[in-house]
Amino acid sequence: MRQPHVDSLCVLPLAVERDGFELRRRGQLVCRALGLEGHELVRVVTVLSEVGRDLLGAPGLRVDLQVESSLRDSDLFRARFTWSGPRVPGRDALDAAGRLLDHCRYATSSGENALTVGQRLTASSGGPGERAERARTALRESGDLSMGEELRIQNRQLLQALEESRAQQEELQRLNAELEETNKGVVALYSELSAELEETNTGVVALYAELEDKSRQLRLASEAKTRFWANVSHELRAPVNSVIALARLLLAPDADPLTEEQRQQMSLIAGSGSTLLALVEELLDVAKAESGRLEPHLVPTDLRTLLHQLRGTLRSMARDGVRLDIPDVEDVPELVTDEVMLTRVLRNVLSNGLKFTTAGEVRLTVTAEDRAGRPWFVFTTTDTGIGIPQDQQDRVFEEFYQVLGTHQRGQPGTGLGLPYARRLTSLLGGVLTLTSEPGAGTAVRVEIPARHDLPAPDAPQSGAADSTRAGSLVVVDDDRTFVELLRPVLHRVARKVTEVTVSSRAVDVIRAERPDAVLIDLAMPAPDGYVLLQVLARDPETADIPVVVLTSSDPGDVDRSRLTHARAVLGKTHLTPERIALSLAIDPAGPDHTPPAEAGEQRTSGEATP
Repeated sequence: MRQPHVDSLCVLPLAVERDGFELRRRGQLVCRALGLEGHELVRVVTVLSEVGRDLLGAPGLRVDLQVESSLRDSDLFRARFTWSGPRVPGRDALDAAGRLLDHCRYATSSGENALTVGQRLTASSGGPGERAERARTALRESGDLSMGEELRIQNRQLLQALEESRAQQEELQRLNAELEETNKGVVALYSELSAELEETNTGVVALYAELEDKSRQLRLASEAKTRFWANVSHELRAPVNSVIALARLLLAPDADPLTEEQRQQMSLIAGSGSTLLALVEELLDVAKAESGRLEPHLVPTDLRTLLHQLRGTLRSMARDGVRLDIPDVEDVPELVTDEVMLTRVLRNVLSNGLKFTTAGEVRLTVTAEDRAGRPWFVFTTTDTGIGIPQDQQDRVFEEFYQVLGTHQRGQPGTGLGLPYARRLTSLLGGVLTLTSEPGAGTAVRVEIPARHDLPAPDAPQSGAADSTRAGSLVVVDDDRTFVELLRPVLHRVARKVTEVTVSSRAVDVIRAERPDAVLIDLAMPAPDGYVLLQVLARDPETADIPVVVLTSSDPGDVDRSRLTHARAVLGKTHLTPERIALSLAIDPAGPDHTPPAEAGEQRTSGEATP
C-alpha cells in the first residue's frame, strides 16, 4: 500500500518568546496558501501558539510545518514539534489540540519526543505538490515583520473573528425569532386541532350512546320475540298433545270400532296434529336456542334404528318419480349424541330435498372419518331438485326467509327448517354447510363428532332399576284430560294408580296410600306443586317417598332451587313408560306385568277414593 507523501515547508527553532510570534505568523501564511480561512485559520494558529508556548524552553525544540498528501484521504496540514529530554506537553495544550483540530498525536522514544497536530484541507485541483509549492512561495515573499506589525495583524484577525461571531449571533437570533413564530403557529394549529378533536369526540360519544340505546332496544325486542315464541309454543303444545292423544286412543286396537271413513279421518287428524306439534316444537327450540337454554341430552344412539325411522317417516313425502335413498349402516363407531336433535336435523334437510325435487332422487350418505384421533360422522344429503340461486344461499339460514321465485309458490313451509337444523347441529358440536346450483340440485353436509365434549345430563343408571314395577303411584294433576291420557302409560309402570285432581286433598291421600312414588304437576290452583313438595319434604311420614315433577313448561324453565325434594323433572310432552320408569329407577315391563283392569286401578275425581 502506498505511504502518504509529506512535503516539508519550513523548519523553525523555538528558543525564545520572539520565535512564538514567528511561528504564529508563518502558520497564518501557510494556512492562507493552503485554503484555510476564517475559523479554521484561527483554530490552527491558536493551537500552534498554545503548543509552542507550552513547550518553550525544552532542549532542541523545533517545529516542522508540513503538507501530507494521501490518495485515499484528504490532504493534511500539520506541524510536527520535536524536542529531547523529559519535558512533556501540558494537559491543557493537548486538550486544546484534540478539541480544535482534526489530528493530534504525541509519541516519545529514548528521550526523543514528538507532538504532531494537523487540520484536514479541502479538496482542490492540481497535483499533490502544488499546494506545498504555493505555501513555500508565500513564505518566501512574506519577508520579516516587526513585533508591532505582528500584533496589528493579530488584532485585525481578532476583530474579524469577533465580527463573524457577531454575524453568527445575529443569524442565530433571527433563526430563534423564526422558530418562535413557527412555534406560535404550531401551538395555534394544535389548539385548533384539539378543539376539532374534542368536538369530534363529543359527537362520537353521542353516537355511541345512540348506538347503545338502539342495541338495548334491539335486545329487548329480541327477548320479547323469544318470549312470545316460547309462550305461544307452550300454549299450543298442550291442546295439540291432547288432540294427538285422543286421536291415537280412538285408533287404538282395543278402542270402539270405527268405520273406514272415520278411521281415515282420525288418521288425518293425528297426522295433522303431529305436523303441528313438530312445528310448535321447532318454534320452542328456536326460542330456547336464542336464549341459550337449549342443551343436548347425550345418550348412546342406535344409528341404524334412527335411519330406519327416518326412512319410514319420510317415504310418504316423496313424489311420484322421486326415489328416497336412506342407507343402512354397519361397522360404524359408537355415536353418543342427542338422538332427538340429530333426528330433527336430518328430517329437516331430507324433507327440504323432497319438497323441491320433482324428479330424480334424494339421497343420504353416512360416512365416518377420523379427525385428530377423534371419530366424526358426516351426513350428506343430495337431491336433483331445482337448486338455490347463489345470491340467496346465505339467506336461506335466516329465520322465516323463503327463497324468492316461482319455484317457491305453492310449497308449504315457514322458513325455519334450515336455520333450525343449523342451530341444532351447532349445539351437537358440529357444522352444517350447503352448496347448490340452480337446476342441478342441492347438497347439505352435516358434520358432528361421534362423542360430544359436553357432559351428559345426570340420569339414574339402568343397573339401579328394580326388577319389578312399582306397587302403587299417586298422580296429582288438575288437568283431567291429561290424566285421562296419562292413565294407560302409568298402568305400565305401576300395579295401582291413584289419581288426585284437587291439590288440597293430595297430602291426605298420599299419607293414606303411602305409595311407592308420587307424580305432581307444578301449575295447579293453590296449593301448587312447589308447596306440595315442601309439605311432603317436611312430613316424616312422606319425606322418603320418591317424587317426580310434571310440567307443561320447558323443564329448563322451572325453579330448580325449590325442587330439592324431587327426583326428576319431566315435560308432559312425549311421556313414555320408559321415561317415567327411568326417573323412578324401576322396570316398566317387569315380570309381574298385568293388564290395567286387574291392577286394582283407582280413579279420583276431585277426591281420592280407596
